[in-house]
Amino acid sequence: MLPHDSLERYFAEIEAAVARLPVYTENYVEEVLAADRANLRIRLRFESGCLLEINEAVIVENGLLKTLGYRYHFQSADSELMFRYDNTPHFPGLPSFPHPSIFAMQS
Repeated sequence: MLPHDSLERYFAEIEAAVARLPVYTENYVEEVLAADRANLRIRLRFESGCLLEINEAVIVENGLLKTLGYRYHFQSADSELMFRYDNTPHFPGLPSFPHPSIFAMQS
């Protein structure tokens, strides 16, 4: 299978998953940078007003899809951060490094 075919299959799976969700898709961008590399940016709004943003940079190596970078951000309808996951190496002392997460504290 060609790298571009792997990317297209991945995008088709993501599109199908998003289509099954009870959300309004504010933004959906598949950006193919090369035959083996792409970015995905999705912004979903739930009926409750909550927002989920998904950003991924992916590459195909030896027929396998690998994530180079990711950011998943979820906030409430009043813009309160509920959680955020990314793989930016900004807190190497965390036990979950290189996958830090930040959770909003519930009062």
